[in-house]
Parts: sequence; C-alpha cells; structure tokens
Amino acid sequence: MIAAICPEPELLVLDEPTSGLDPIVRREFIQTVIGAYQEADPTRRTVFVSTHLISEFEGLIDEFTIIENGRVALTMGADAAREKFKKIRARFAGDPPAVHLPGILSLRRDGRELEIIANGESDKVMETTSVLFS
Repeated sequence: MIAAICPEPELLVLDEPTSGLDPIVRREFIQTVIGAYQEADPTRRTVFVSTHLISEFEGLIDEFTIIENGRVALTMGADAAREKFKKIRARFAGDPPAVHLPGILSLRRDGRELEIIANGESDKVMETTSVLFS
C-alpha cells in the first residue's frame, strides 16, 4: 500500500482498503494514508475508494457514486447527500408501530428498533414520527 503512494500518482485506486482491519486501525489507516496522500497536493490528486463502509470515510469524501448491478445509480456531492438523506433511529418500549410515510427510502425493523432512511423529507418524517410515537 505504501509503495503505491510513494511515487505520488495523481490517481490512487483502493478497493475495500480497510477490509479485515479492526475499527481502531481502520480509522488510523484512513487518516494517515489517505489523509496524507490528499494533503500533499489536493488540487491534482484523486483517491477512488470502493467500499461498503461510507461512514468510515466521512470528512474525506467530496463526491460519491453508488453503483448497483454494475451501473451508476447515483452520483452526488457529499454535502448535498448529507442534506438530502437522513437516517432516523428509534427504540420503543414494545413493538414499533406500523409506519407508512412519504419520503421514506428504507424502513427496517429489528425487534424494538426502527430505522428509517429519509429521502429529502427528513424534517417531515421526523415531525410525523414524533406525533406517531408520542
């Protein structure tokens, strides 16, 4: 890995670079290797990372692309994505209520927990869920 960045190429391609590493080493790797690579000359360097763990690269991603079944499903700037997509989690004393709301991309139930991914309507989803769950 280090040999790949020593010559300072303009493009660094990493495929699941933190796979198999424990969480502490993952963060250290990302900050040290990728951070140092980008800081050296950020205007002429690009890091292309293929990963399922987008949250680990928070703060280093300027733009991302989601590829589904070999085709580009979405390309978006990181700041725009943070504004548009929100994850809402709730834990209940008993079973979660049935939820049918517009603007929900994904809804997952796990025991007493409910996880909602909202698409651009997170404020409305939060308002509605607050009413439903109170």
